[in-house]
Amino acid sequence: MYFHDLHSALHMDGHGAFVWAAYAITCVVLLLIVVAPLRRRRRLLREMSAEARRQRGVPTQGSEA
Repeated sequence: MYFHDLHSALHMDGHGAFVWAAYAITCVVLLLIVVAPLRRRRRLLREMSAEARRQRGVPTQGSEA
C-alpha cells in the first residue's frame, strides 16, 4: 500500500488539501447536477397544478372562499 497510515493518506505529502478540495468540489457539483433538475421539476409541477386549480376555480390553500 502506498500510504502507511490514515494521516499520510490524508496529507499526501503536502498535496492533500488540494486533492481533497478537488474531490469535495466534484462531489458538490455532481450533487447539484442531480438535485437541481429534481427541484425544478417539483416546482414546475406545483406551479402547473396551481394554474390548473385557478382555471377550474378551485380555491387554493390560504385563500378565502
